[in-house]
Amino acid sequence: MQILLTNDDGIYAPGLAALERELRQLGDVSVVAPATEQSGVGHSITFLNPLVAKEVFAGERRRGWAVEGSPADCVKLGVFELCPQRPDIVVSGINGGLNAGINVLYSGTVAAAIEGAFFGITSVAVSLEYDEHAKFDRAARMARSVIEQILAHPDANNRLYNLNFPTAAMDQPKGIKVVPMGVARYGEHFIKRQDPKGRNYYWATNDPPPKHEGHDTDLTALAEGFASLTPLHYNLTEPAMLHRMRDWTLTMPD
Repeated sequence: MQILLTNDDGIYAPGLAALERELRQLGDVSVVAPATEQSGVGHSITFLNPLVAKEVFAGERRRGWAVEGSPADCVKLGVFELCPQRPDIVVSGINGGLNAGINVLYSGTVAAAIEGAFFGITSVAVSLEYDEHAKFDRAARMARSVIEQILAHPDANNRLYNLNFPTAAMDQPKGIKVVPMGVARYGEHFIKRQDPKGRNYYWATNDPPPKHEGHDTDLTALAEGFASLTPLHYNLTEPAMLHRMRDWTLTMPD
């Protein structure tokens, strides 16, 4: 099995190294990752500049490719130029910090997985709750197990998944919940300050926290100490509204 591994924390991130070690038990791993951290870049891609890709080594062993671009750039370049053959699966992570709730929309980690799914490749984004002493090796073993189970399902092919682990699960795993992505708003407050020249600047906060949506989501599962697995889709069309709008009478001015 050919595996394309990427992330948004950069090719030297410990989460990437831990996941690479585990995924080598499943197949051949090609690492194509950003040369520098690209957290929060979402699904940006590079159009106006060339994509520089440099081989990176760990001693005598070739680690992979460092790309001066976004996570989505890495996947596109990996699929069509740098992998020795078309990948059977794209894995993005392990991200240092959860990518759950509306963070999915901002995440470079998830965007890389989405890019793989664009091309009909089964893709999994993997994230671990932020901790200064994050147990990436433990999370990588768990992620490999979940990925193996995903691939064992006949209807799992060509799908997109978002997998998150809370810190609590590293020591006391409760299990995993298959849940939808939370869409509750949060983080609407900013702290206003002034710099030494008297100019205003604003520091984003995570307050207020997301409200409970009345059903289980990735956010509630993680808060309870469970890992969360969410199937995603990049088609943003709202089918019910599209159906209703067919009865609208819309005109264009002369």
